[in-house]
Amino acid sequence: MKQKEILLNIQHNFDDQDMDDDHVATSFDTPLRDDAFEMPDDEKVKKIESHFTEIMNILGLDLTDDSLKGTPHRVAKMYVKEVFSGLNPANKPKARLFENKYKYDQMLVEKDITFYSHCEHHFVPIYGKAHVAYISSGEVIGLSKINRIVQYYSRRPQVQERLTVQIAKELQKVLKTEHVGVVIDATHMCVASRGVGDTNSKTGTAYFGGKFEEDQAKNEFLNYINSK
Repeated sequence: MKQKEILLNIQHNFDDQDMDDDHVATSFDTPLRDDAFEMPDDEKVKKIESHFTEIMNILGLDLTDDSLKGTPHRVAKMYVKEVFSGLNPANKPKARLFENKYKYDQMLVEKDITFYSHCEHHFVPIYGKAHVAYISSGEVIGLSKINRIVQYYSRRPQVQERLTVQIAKELQKVLKTEHVGVVIDATHMCVASRGVGDTNSKTGTAYFGGKFEEDQAKNEFLNYINSK
């Protein structure tokens, strides 16, 4: 399916937008308590391991089995150190900028950035591709840092709308320009593996800032990411 056919344009007044019939958005900031990082990571792992052990016991699983006995620790470590590591601002990538010595004043596009996230409603995977574009205001960023920004915001419980806006806002802040576009295509396992069990549908979201709100730049960006 083409990007244009599935685009959902995220407006700047994202706050309080309805997600769907069952869920309501809050803001483009991930909802975190003020004390979210007072507990050390190692202690978080131990507590999650204990709670996940109890979940497995309730499900009736035999934790003395060689295949299962290490699962609670593996899950806890994965949550804290890997798939939700983007919650901790200490893990935020440091983005170094460089002078735009080439005087390149057209859009730069990095497409097909693979990301993995987790739906905050069911804690099951969201995965897909992010496509990012910007027009320099005098400085440029290393391409790998764009990937790292996408990964950082992906590694937390998410909704796709918020993820799209967070990536765009961070790039605008880092690059000191409003001229940023972000498009995301994703598969949601909360749709594919449960509920309606639709394994074919994808979800598209987009954020267009600055010159990307104009049809010429927007269409150039969309045409490029749709090209082979």
